[in-house]
Amino acid sequence: MTTLLLIRHGQSEANKLGVFAGHFDAPLLPLGVEQAKKTGEFIAANYQVDKVYASDLKRAYVTGSCIAECCNASIIAERNLREISAGKWEACAFDDLVELYADDYDVWLHDIGNARCTGGESVAELGERVLQALTTIAKANDGKTVAIATHATPIRAMQSYVQYGGFGAMKDIPWVTNASVSVLSFDDGKWSFLALGIDSHLGEIKSSLPTNV
Repeated sequence: MTTLLLIRHGQSEANKLGVFAGHFDAPLLPLGVEQAKKTGEFIAANYQVDKVYASDLKRAYVTGSCIAECCNASIIAERNLREISAGKWEACAFDDLVELYADDYDVWLHDIGNARCTGGESVAELGERVLQALTTIAKANDGKTVAIATHATPIRAMQSYVQYGGFGAMKDIPWVTNASVSVLSFDDGKWSFLALGIDSHLGEIKSSLPTNV
């Protein structure tokens, strides 16, 4: 069995500005770095991490680096752990998306599992990409515990896939908070979530996405 700790990155500049990041390479804010370090300390105190993987986007990679340092583990950048490729939505304010891309963004808000970013990736395509990346990582680390620093949509997609067998149920699953930890196991080809969105260790520095995402 492989244990994967899925960590959403700490608060980024895009989170603070209220823009859709996608592949836009927004850095972590100081608060995001503090969150990442707190999560690294939590993981080091509760798990024996053998390796850390991270999306190569700065907000996730820096989060992963903080965790790797706390756990005295190596870190590997993996492009397929990136957030969704958002096309015309990249770096666009959430409030503007409602006006500029009303139909497509309405699907995102109300039926996200069947949404496609205008000019970009569909959520189903993202889900399959992330699923393949995590399966490869799990098989390469059988019997180990690995930390995965990634993004909100990949984690939400995996929750839907594991719990409901596909991505269509994502609309019924909430976003996880910044720097939260979800524990996923892979055993003989079967995925199971052991914990979702652990963030109690963050206390007063916890942060989350706004309601118009």
